Amino acid sequence: MKKQVILIMTDTTRKDMLGCYGNDRMITPNLDRLAAEGIRYENAYTCQPVCGPARSAIFTGTFPHTNGEVTNSVALGDNIKTVGQRLTDNGYHCGYIGKWHLDGSDYFGNGICPEGWDEDYWYDMRRYLEELTEEERIRSRKSSTSFDPDMTEEFTYAHRCSLRALDFLKRYQEQDFFLAVSYDEPHGPSLCPGPYHTMYAGFQFPDNPNYEDDLSRKPMMQQLWAGDALHRTKEELNRPSDKLALFLGCNTFVDYEIGKVLDQIRQTMPDALVIYTSDHGDLLGNHRLTGKNSACYKEIANVPLIIKGGQAGKVVEYPASHIDIVPTILDYMGVPIPRVLEGKSMLPQIRDTSVSVNDVVFTEFTRYEADHDGFGGLQMMRAVISDRYKLVIHLLDDDEFYDMETDPYEIHNRILDESLAPIRNRLHDLLLEQMNRTRDLYRGYQWACRSWRKDKEPLWANDGYTRQRENEEYEPRQLDYDTGLPMKEAVRKKIARNLKR
Repeated sequence: MKKQVILIMTDTTRKDMLGCYGNDRMITPNLDRLAAEGIRYENAYTCQPVCGPARSAIFTGTFPHTNGEVTNSVALGDNIKTVGQRLTDNGYHCGYIGKWHLDGSDYFGNGICPEGWDEDYWYDMRRYLEELTEEERIRSRKSSTSFDPDMTEEFTYAHRCSLRALDFLKRYQEQDFFLAVSYDEPHGPSLCPGPYHTMYAGFQFPDNPNYEDDLSRKPMMQQLWAGDALHRTKEELNRPSDKLALFLGCNTFVDYEIGKVLDQIRQTMPDALVIYTSDHGDLLGNHRLTGKNSACYKEIANVPLIIKGGQAGKVVEYPASHIDIVPTILDYMGVPIPRVLEGKSMLPQIRDTSVSVNDVVFTEFTRYEADHDGFGGLQMMRAVISDRYKLVIHLLDDDEFYDMETDPYEIHNRILDESLAPIRNRLHDLLLEQMNRTRDLYRGYQWACRSWRKDKEPLWANDGYTRQRENEEYEPRQLDYDTGLPMKEAVRKKIARNLKR
């Protein structure tokens, strides 16, 4: 059987923007059909709820704190390899079509095809803009263009990405390959032609108790983020608007574009592994907040994830993470999973949904955007999520702890609830262990010594280990500081030496 994998992404798609996740007012027939043909994950989490860092984990299999892209407009580290590079070096043809956001450039990218991907199909947003006249470029960045009489689907980035994806699939249908199709839509300006631009006129989401979350027991950053919304009613926060209607219309439009790609896959490569996800969501007024930032609320961090290639019509409730996508693809392709990767293969679970891959998953935040002074600036967050509980540590602010079974809307912060202290502390220990295991650049005693964790004391040595990078493939093995020889073990206790004078 051929080894063919297609990863399809959208930008800023919440779970409840897909019909298959229970919102029957959402018109997404193509992704709904994909879910019926495959596996729908209920508790999949992004590694960081902002565009560039989220994508860095999806395409490298390492967390942002490891790969260097801890914020938008910061590039991946020089020694970080993408899944395209790894597969190309193992004889697989790789194409990337669509938004990239990993080169440290501006929102649109630098137009340069990175190592490991087919130059003929490289199509980041800069290349799209370079096809347009100056007047068309300006029009492409205005939401109002959707309502121009001459607006057509052919003008959109989504349509042009789909055309290139169809060409790639036809050209390489008899070969092994990996193809990523990364749509910018429905992210603003949410361009889409009729009838999509008006089909959600008057829409509002179902009433939700967290529209009335007063944020009084939440981090100060969230109160600043909310601004004037702290004083608005739930009716003011959750109301129909032209912006929301266009955003959801564009969501249905990109589903239509995805449908073209999925139809081609069904016709010519029905056994291919197909993965769909979004980088993150948007709060859209929930918790009095909009957009995304240093928070782990479900609306922005709990992303849609659908995988076709194993069992059909199944739903997985176990925690899942974007960090596992690269190991899964490599495993499917028969490529050994390098030790530097920080996730696991989901392939056993794809083949048998009763298998649990993760007991907990992790999400982080460091900064929203290097280019902008706003968005709260530096916001250091690390979170651990189980099937029921969510612990969120804000290094410079107040922490959060939720029981998502009794409080599914994440309103009641129970970080100081001593009746839940054993569960909270166990998750905290797992988080600290994860920060050490992944060599988190920002780890230290401050994450352990929280006001609610009385049994932790600050230690200069932290846990007292040296943790060098495992680099068995693309670089020489690192050298032991004490011997100058190739390290035997990457993780080892520091050697205490007495210096003779």
